[in-house]
Amino acid sequence: MDNDHSKFLQKTILDENLAYVAVRELATDPSRILVIDCTRERKEMSAGLLLATAWHLSQKIKTATDKKRIGLVFPPGMGTYIANLAVVLCGKIPVNLNFTIGRAPAEASIEIADIDIIISADPIRERLKDFPWLPNFMDLPGELATLPKEDITAFYKNLFNESGSSTADSLGLSKTGGDKEVALLFTSGSSGNPKGVALTHRNLLSNCAQIDEIGILPDNEILLGNLPTFHSFGFTVALWFPIITGLKTITTPSPIDTKLNSDVIRQESVSIILGTPTFFKPYLTRVDPEAMKTVKFVISGAEKTPKGLPDEWFKSFGSEYLEGYGLTETSPVTSINLHKAVTKYPKNLLHKKGSTGRILPGMTAKIVDPDTGKERALTEVGILHLQGPNIFHGYLNDSENTKKMLKDNWLITGDLARFDDDGFLYIEGRLSRFSKIGGEMVPHGTLEEAIVDELDLDENGGRKIVIVGRPDKVKGEALVIVTAIAIDLLEIQRALRNKGYPNLWLPREVLKTEAIPILATGKLDLKALKALVVDV
Repeated sequence: MDNDHSKFLQKTILDENLAYVAVRELATDPSRILVIDCTRERKEMSAGLLLATAWHLSQKIKTATDKKRIGLVFPPGMGTYIANLAVVLCGKIPVNLNFTIGRAPAEASIEIADIDIIISADPIRERLKDFPWLPNFMDLPGELATLPKEDITAFYKNLFNESGSSTADSLGLSKTGGDKEVALLFTSGSSGNPKGVALTHRNLLSNCAQIDEIGILPDNEILLGNLPTFHSFGFTVALWFPIITGLKTITTPSPIDTKLNSDVIRQESVSIILGTPTFFKPYLTRVDPEAMKTVKFVISGAEKTPKGLPDEWFKSFGSEYLEGYGLTETSPVTSINLHKAVTKYPKNLLHKKGSTGRILPGMTAKIVDPDTGKERALTEVGILHLQGPNIFHGYLNDSENTKKMLKDNWLITGDLARFDDDGFLYIEGRLSRFSKIGGEMVPHGTLEEAIVDELDLDENGGRKIVIVGRPDKVKGEALVIVTAIAIDLLEIQRALRNKGYPNLWLPREVLKTEAIPILATGKLDLKALKALVVDV
């Protein structure tokens, strides 16, 4: 499938340098308020002041280490905007480290990234005592306090006297970035150790341009940015996209603080929210619809949306629930359903229930048989393969995993998917969330939905059951219900038979656990789940 591939690839921004583009766009309208941080007390920062501050900080960072990558540890907020921009402006590579995954994976990430300095804040370091802080530490608030205020003011005032391009030129920034690394993110680690995804200037700029092209995030809206910056969704869509396009963004430090987020939505007239189903579900039971009256739509990704959630969301709040799809390796946005106000496309090509929308401009897709490796019709279910300028070139210092993901210039997503005749993408589930039993592919998600249905479970407060496959000498795999509630296995088996599911599909064991393992991104912690069922 080719979505206007060649025309999009002709866009000049794809070959530009992220630092140059950021300066040019921030300096074009320096007085506009770009970021409002609502962490404790409300603080706002204009585009020009962000640029002036980040530029002067960048000169300190440049001399702080000889390494090309800089570690960053921040929740969403003004600090992460300033620090990420400053690192890029001094020609170094930001590495936003996941501080929720535990000490060992964090240490592995630091080693892979080859960093010897971390920029954060003393209160964060004090709070995250088990994080593997490096001896070389830069306290951002302390460094900002030492910056010469008169120089920052002079820099800011001068932005009004010249064009954005002239400002970028005067700072000596390169105009071209292309396939040079500009950021390092780590995969969520949901199915194994984190892998370093090296994203290029072309990757990030193309994904921002793709999002801009479809008109889903116009600059007259107000975005709530509360996704962690170590997550690619938060990094690209809630940090770099606003910097490049001028979309006003309101930040709060966590997507799970539903009370703070709903208060901020009301106070700041937020119109767009990013998140995952796990983060959106609590709104349904904890938030007054009056607080959500300015919200036009929410964009959900990172995990499959449970059946019925979009309808329930619309019924509660009157705003659209739009599902999208992406991977860290695609920078991350790949496809998305569009809001009804988008006028670029016919109404029947905006969104479809159950789909993740149509793939972005400049991308190409194909469907491949998981067993034979042969290409299938796009409307058949198989492994989704993708091409596009937003797709990474490989994992950092990991040729083995890179070869598994990239073949003949195609990204092998590992997701089972299909397209309909209008080009809408339907994700059936990750291959890792299927079990091969007696030669049949059994989807875990389908069984989970059936069990949730049968037990009439309310999962708004979090997942209660998950299907996990474990090795079985006879059938290849056996299915285990990992559950946070009491479940009668025989009753579940009987109910699934009555629904028409074959015996091969029936779970064979139940494992009771205190809580279903979930990552900070809202995804299932598949690695932890596999470890739970090893000895069942």
